[in-house]
Amino acid sequence: MNVPEGLRYSSDHEWVAVEDGIARVGITDYAQDALGDVVYVDLPNAGAQIAAADSFGEVESTKSVSELYAPVSGEIVMVNDELADAPEKLNEDPYGAGWILAIRMSDPAELDGLLDASAYAALTEG
Repeated sequence: MNVPEGLRYSSDHEWVAVEDGIARVGITDYAQDALGDVVYVDLPNAGAQIAAADSFGEVESTKSVSELYAPVSGEIVMVNDELADAPEKLNEDPYGAGWILAIRMSDPAELDGLLDASAYAALTEG
């Protein structure tokens, strides 16, 4: 399982990459593997406000439907519209082309409540 260093992780299996106060969010390699082949992603609208731990959409796979949860609070400034036509990007490249949305964080201190790579790896191995 791939758990890149330098990202933060939620216990709900989302990852966060932060640059200039913008948190790019996706699902982890562990999550995409557990889901199986992703066939649909329900994306929120840019401009919406979201609070940490709120559901912001769903991922539908050949196995199940899973909720997506915001790891941080703020304004959704971008969504990956390419996932509408190519949801399989979540399986193929979860940390790259399979990113889901970007949030302008309202409280960067929320990152302190997320896991680092080693803690997330321990969570998924346990």
